[in-house]
Amino acid sequence: MNPRVILITGANGGLGQAMARSFLQESPENQLWLGIHARSDQAENLARQSPDYCRMIALDVTRPDSWKAAVAEILARHKRLDVLVNNAGDHQDALLANMSLDSWQKILALNLDGVFHGCQAVLPTMIGQRHGRIINIASLSALLAPAGQTNYAAAKAGVLALTQSLAKEVARIGITVNAVCPGYVDTAALEMNEIERKRAMERIPMRRFGQPCEVAAAVRFLACGEASYITGSTLKIDGGIL
Repeated sequence: MNPRVILITGANGGLGQAMARSFLQESPENQLWLGIHARSDQAENLARQSPDYCRMIALDVTRPDSWKAAVAEILARHKRLDVLVNNAGDHQDALLANMSLDSWQKILALNLDGVFHGCQAVLPTMIGQRHGRIINIASLSALLAPAGQTNYAAAKAGVLALTQSLAKEVARIGITVNAVCPGYVDTAALEMNEIERKRAMERIPMRRFGQPCEVAAAVRFLACGEASYITGSTLKIDGGIL
């Protein structure tokens, strides 16, 4: 497999790190860019381990100018960009009756607007190449919206609709656009006490939480050449909940 240029947003979290390591294992010559906005300790460690193939890049996914600068920096070095993984995201849970307008707008800006800005930033390059892979990380909440997540569930459902629509727009020019919906994945972002973890696990037919590497494997597949006939798809990774 030819080495590729890959940009992963939200690259300091558990999922982002797992995806980055998976792409490095796929080919040690893959050129990996870790999009970082706030915390960067894990990303810095990974970049130090593979300094010739892995670099950090400042990226606030909610700002179009930040996307423009990041993509320009990548193109200045490589003249191409093959894979974008829109992984950055967060949640601020609350019942809708008590949810602040700021919380609603912030979560939609990060989880939905960020995907829009990212796709728009890389499309001119991918269209020019007549090749590209875009993988959007959504959530099981987009398909099975829980109480207390109206902002997050709405944003992630929007990501699925964006994915399907964009996939149709660029299908003829060698660009695929797919979404992944992780369920309960055992990372630091899964904020649960022991009682909540037990109750959640009882809802999962496999009776366990997913591992970041299992999500990363699916993302790596959707980004590979063998997945060239898969586009506009939503792949749930949830242990059989839905």
